Amino acid sequence: MSVTETVDAFHFGAFHVVQPKGRGHRAGMDAMLLAALVAGEGPMRVADLGAGAGAAGMGVAARIADAEAVLFERSTEMADFARRSIAHPANARLAARLSIIETDVTLRGKARLAAGLADDSFDHVIMNPPFNDAGDRRAPDGLKAEAHAMDDDLFENWIRTAGAILKPGGQLSLIARPESIADIIGACGRRFGGIEITMLHPREGENAIRLLVTAIKGSRARLIFRAPLFMHGPFVDGEGAHRFLPFIDDLNNGRTAYPRLAKARKPTPAIAF
Repeated sequence: MSVTETVDAFHFGAFHVVQPKGRGHRAGMDAMLLAALVAGEGPMRVADLGAGAGAAGMGVAARIADAEAVLFERSTEMADFARRSIAHPANARLAARLSIIETDVTLRGKARLAAGLADDSFDHVIMNPPFNDAGDRRAPDGLKAEAHAMDDDLFENWIRTAGAILKPGGQLSLIARPESIADIIGACGRRFGGIEITMLHPREGENAIRLLVTAIKGSRARLIFRAPLFMHGPFVDGEGAHRFLPFIDDLNNGRTAYPRLAKARKPTPAIAF
């Protein structure tokens, strides 16, 4: 019988994710870097929008003992993988702090509220939105194509929801491709300030392949471009070409977080979303 799924360990076995094998969007380093953007201690509610099999939200819950993560996923099949991830025996210590809601995160008004995306109810929102333009060549795997295809106004729609469900002063965190930077800043608009952007490069001298963004609901602080992060050191006779630098390895494996530079300022009065 062919194997249709895998059970993958993250954070040196701190938690496991059940994922489709050979199809769909499989969680990896992007999800772990996204999880690392949530810093701090103590009780907190985290919404993982477009959670897939649940890796990023589970990564936050695994590293922060009092964090509760709600996974929001539109795809019925991927939501089922998330449920199975939560129920996996290796995740028993996390399961009580994890839940899955199958819904479209771009819903508005009463439909959004009915789906469990309540106003002012989360301390953090994390997201790894689909990153391919809808006009790009579609992947032959339908599940992967659905995960990777970017709709028009995607960042506007997702960030609008984030602004609605975050508490005043709450933090939005996302990972995306560098070419999305203008759409992200535009979508933050008056909803978010204190935007901090970090470009992630494979190594020095190579173009960025991802950007890490955090922002604070209602903040008036100015945008900051942080020092870039490099995944790997220089080539030295082929040695260490694919080995992560220590800080990236720590982020990827849940040993540390990537905290913001600036503290959140007092939020401005609530803005209608």
